[in-house]
Amino acid sequence: MTRYFSQLIAWGCLAILTLTPVAALFFLINIDNFASLARHSLELGIQWQTVTQSQWYGLWFLTMLYLLTGLSGLYFLRRAFANFARGELFNHNNSRDLRLFSIFLFVQGLAKPVHLALSSLLLSLNHPAGQQLISISLGSSEIKVISLAMILWVMSDLLVRGSKLESENKQFI
Repeated sequence: MTRYFSQLIAWGCLAILTLTPVAALFFLINIDNFASLARHSLELGIQWQTVTQSQWYGLWFLTMLYLLTGLSGLYFLRRAFANFARGELFNHNNSRDLRLFSIFLFVQGLAKPVHLALSSLLLSLNHPAGQQLISISLGSSEIKVISLAMILWVMSDLLVRGSKLESENKQFI
């Protein structure tokens, strides 16, 4: 059952890694659709009618930088779970891949408030003086992501220790 779930996770990561650039390209070509999505998902006190096309492209670029962090992490998570699906549980590659995933997850947890702050500043640049906005938000979801990243860091160390125990067992048999 573990191999099945590992394979499922690896395929899910691959699907996200494949579909996200396609969606990003779609939103780059159709920036008005991206603008509509951003208006609905960002809860900011922005005067949306004043946002220019170049600001939307700037927001798209900021969002892609933020997403690139997550996609980089998913790449390493996919590699680890593909190995788990092949029955390779305890090895240094899995440990390294999980550790890199946890680093990218940690960075993305810290980058979310920065992304929101830069987005709010970018979208309100052309507001009159005194009405420009910088919104910073750090909530429980960011704390959960950062905590999960730290837990996965510890789990990657456990894989290294398991690898050492497995190799010792093979020497005795």
